[in-house]
Amino acid sequence: MRVLILSTAFSGLAQRLLGELQQLGHEIEEHYDLDEDTLRDQVERFCPEVILCPFLTQRIPDDICRNNLCLIVHPGIEGDRGPSSLDWAISEGSNEWGVTLLLADSEMDAGDIWGTQNFPLRKASKASIYKREVTSAAIQLIKKTLNDLEFGLSSPRPLDYSSPSVRGYLRPYMKQTDRFIDWALESAEEIVGKINGADSRPGIRAEVQGLDVSVFGASVETTLKGKSGEILAIQNGSFCCATADAAVWIKQLKCWNNNDVPPIKLPASMVLQKLVPVDYLKKVSFNKGSESARDVRVEVEGDIAYLYFNFYNGAMNTQQCIDLKSELIGLKASAVRMIVFMGGEDFFSNGIHLNCIEASDDSAGESWRNINAIDDVVFEMMNTPNQVTVGALRNNAGAGGAIMALACDEVIIREGVVLNPHYKTMGLYGSEYWTYLLPNRVGPEKAKEITEGCQPMLAQEAFIIGLVDLMFEEDWAEYHKHLREYCKYLGQKVDIDDFLRVKRAELVKNISSGRLDACRQAELAEMKYTFYDMNSDYHQKRYEFVYKIAAGQKTASEAERSEVNSKKLVFQSVG
Repeated sequence: MRVLILSTAFSGLAQRLLGELQQLGHEIEEHYDLDEDTLRDQVERFCPEVILCPFLTQRIPDDICRNNLCLIVHPGIEGDRGPSSLDWAISEGSNEWGVTLLLADSEMDAGDIWGTQNFPLRKASKASIYKREVTSAAIQLIKKTLNDLEFGLSSPRPLDYSSPSVRGYLRPYMKQTDRFIDWALESAEEIVGKINGADSRPGIRAEVQGLDVSVFGASVETTLKGKSGEILAIQNGSFCCATADAAVWIKQLKCWNNNDVPPIKLPASMVLQKLVPVDYLKKVSFNKGSESARDVRVEVEGDIAYLYFNFYNGAMNTQQCIDLKSELIGLKASAVRMIVFMGGEDFFSNGIHLNCIEASDDSAGESWRNINAIDDVVFEMMNTPNQVTVGALRNNAGAGGAIMALACDEVIIREGVVLNPHYKTMGLYGSEYWTYLLPNRVGPEKAKEITEGCQPMLAQEAFIIGLVDLMFEEDWAEYHKHLREYCKYLGQKVDIDDFLRVKRAELVKNISSGRLDACRQAELAEMKYTFYDMNSDYHQKRYEFVYKIAAGQKTASEAERSEVNSKKLVFQSVG
């Protein structure tokens, strides 16, 4: 079929949808950010049989809706309507939610129903649920609908609120007044639920130590307690704030109305250390809470260690890389025979932390420190002569984070995961030993195609081309069950000692010959040149990414940014 993907942005769902439709052999065109005149020209030329809208924040022009079959993915149960569907469901603690595929209509979310699928609603952030349950259900609904359309089996039904099976209803846009946090009256669970319902956007506007901020990335703290609204501890980039009954850890802050910190998401400790008096921070920084504040943690089962690094949005700043490297070195010196790299709960990894770099007074220098720190982690992953290593690609990964997993002896991906193992879209050559790891897996020609083409890659494709070794099912629980079973099987293989002997010999050869170091130094030479050229595409692309600006969009702040970069360049040339 001729299918037009119409989406506000090239989101994770849009990326997966593109890959799934390509695998099914559909003829596809794409349109992002909804330019009405361009869209009309494209529709007239392409004549799509169906227009699929996986993620829209803009209204489709009425004439296009009237003359074309436009199907919208709505992240809500049947009958649910409005732009804050998941926000309300999570904030109110619903036990079940769903996805509905419906016809675009002049009345918002009121079109005929083409399919609906429900799922248990986890206690997790909106972004996490969207990435897993919503995406999985949406893809299943779309694939079934396209199949039904091809074979004339489609039977859409009107939205009927008189039906007892229709439990949803029209909800208003959720405003900041609806999300208000009362630290003195609300429990930790209630506050985490509210923050989850607004994560990753728009966040919840709150006051923390007199600062006007939006808060993101929350978890309950059960050990520490104090005066409501008071900061109790600062650890691992997060801070702990007292509630009516317990406390809450907050990972990220976005500061408003303050010239000392840019209005972008940053590790909470980074914001507080710049804006809160030092004496106050010293008072709270030594308090210890529960393990919920730790981004890097280890679970040991027998002689197998599962290493988690749950960094917000998968971004790894310099200190987080140092922490991960330290934990890994400790594991390598232990008695464990296998290390399984689990990544985070929502992303495996997305490489260096662009927001922290953008907020730095020395963006070039921080870029350089960050890339060296993550290279150090990848080297330690490769240099594991006494352990078998497994990369568990449970979630999406991009750039250096996708390459990072390839440092393991075996890589096991979850079906439904989307990889972006390339760097050029951010104006970078790339590092993380990619010039060794990627060709080693897929060959030099395919490696060039992947890094130059800059296309998202589905788990199935990654498995077929040999980028990963195994693919387990998409279901979260089943993937983890089979992952652990397989790791135990690997650990019990009689030839594991032979495998490690061969691995050690290969490591010695690659290190002593200088092969690994040569790859790293060549990559870093390219990166350093880009980082310290303040007119390079990287700095503009990073700025657009961090501030969520569509490529090429002009803003009043661009002149200000150019002035800031000029000052940075002068400082770096004399400093």
